[in-house]
Amino acid sequence: MSKKGEPPSPCRPVNFFRIGKDSQDHWVVQDDQRLCGGLFVDRAAALKFAMFETGNRPQAVIMVPGTFELDLTGQRRAVAANEPHRQAAALRRAA
Repeated sequence: MSKKGEPPSPCRPVNFFRIGKDSQDHWVVQDDQRLCGGLFVDRAAALKFAMFETGNRPQAVIMVPGTFELDLTGQRRAVAANEPHRQAAALRRAA
């Protein structure tokens, strides 16, 4: 449920959000379906958004090492054979 005066979020439902920094040092948040996200001024703002959108589920927020560019095309990228295992491990570590 959204706060008074806040429009309902178009992002739900999602499985998880990724948070990282892009090549220009902006904080990036993006959902697993590449449909929702944004650029943020600092890590705290990015994390606050991701936590709100996941219903305050820390296990649904993954910190991405290295460069993470925002892509809201909604197109799923090619997944490396071991990526689902890495994502599951990251979710367990975040819990």
